[in-house]
Amino acid sequence: MSAWRWLARGLGSRQNLPIAAAAALLAAAVWLPPLTLQRATFQYLVTFDVTQSMEVEDQQLAGVPATRLAFARAAAREALRRLPCGSRIGWAVFADYRVMPLMLPVEVCAHYDALLASLEQVDGRMRWANASNIGKGTTWVLRAARAIDPDTRVVFFTDGQEAPPLRHREVQPPMQDITPGETGGWLIGVGGDVPARIPRVDRNGRRLGWWAADDVVQRFGPDTPGSAHEHLSELREEHLQALGKLLGLGYRRLSAPQAAADAMLDPALARPQPVATDLRWLPALLALLLLAARFVPDAVAARRPRSA
Repeated sequence: MSAWRWLARGLGSRQNLPIAAAAALLAAAVWLPPLTLQRATFQYLVTFDVTQSMEVEDQQLAGVPATRLAFARAAAREALRRLPCGSRIGWAVFADYRVMPLMLPVEVCAHYDALLASLEQVDGRMRWANASNIGKGTTWVLRAARAIDPDTRVVFFTDGQEAPPLRHREVQPPMQDITPGETGGWLIGVGGDVPARIPRVDRNGRRLGWWAADDVVQRFGPDTPGSAHEHLSELREEHLQALGKLLGLGYRRLSAPQAAADAMLDPALARPQPVATDLRWLPALLALLLLAARFVPDAVAARRPRSA
C-alpha cells in the first residue's frame, strides 16, 4: 500500500475526520483572498496647536509630567491604533491663525508606520509665529478639511488660549464662507485648570525662560478687573465650547489619551464604504477548534490514573 493511500485511508476514518476538515480549513486560510465588505470608516484631518502655551507641562503620561502637545500626540497615537481599517487620517499644525497640512489623509492600516513616524515629528519647532488666534484658526481648520474632501472631518487639539487676547465678549471669527455643522468634528481641549507659566522657547526648541506679564498683551475689561494673566495659561474650556457651538463642532476635554479616540469613533461621523477585509482568521480558528476537539479528549484520558 502506498503512503498516500495509507494517509487517505487513515484520514478517512470517522475518528480522524476532524483532522481532514482542519487541513481543508487551513488550506482555505492560506488561499482565501480579502473579501470586500461594507464597513463604517472615518476620515479626519487632525490639527495640533503648536504655539508656546502648548509647551506648558501640566499633563501626565505614565506618571511623568508631559507637555500639552505631547499629551495630544499620545491621544492621536491611541486614535490611530483604534480607527478601523479603511479609515483615513492626516496631520496638520496651527499657529497664528493659519493651518498648515503636513500629511493629507491616508488609509490607517496600509500607512500605519508612516503615520506614526510623521506624528512623532510634530513639535513646537514647526511654529512660524507666536500669535494664537484660536477662533480664526478653527475656521481655517474647517476650510483645510473642506478643501481635501467634503467627507473629511476635523479634530483640533488646543488649549484655547488666544494671544493676543480677544476683546470683552468677542467670540465670533470671520466666517462668511463657513456653514456651521457642514464639516463635522471635534475641538479637543488640552490643559489643566490652574494657570501655569508658559515656557519661552526659541525657534530651535531651546527654552529661554518664562513669559512675564510685561512681555504679552494683557486683557482688561468688565469681566477681568485686575485679574488679567495672559502670561499664564490654563485650558480655556468655555471659549472652546462657545466656538464649538458657533461652528457646529463637538467639544471634548482630553482628560485621558483615549478620550480623543472615543470621540473620533462617534458613529454619527462615520461613513459606510466597501473595505477589503481579511477573513483568513475565521477558517484558521475553526481548524484550531476541530483539532482541539480531536486531540484534547485523548490527552485528558491519557492523564487519568488507571484503576488497579
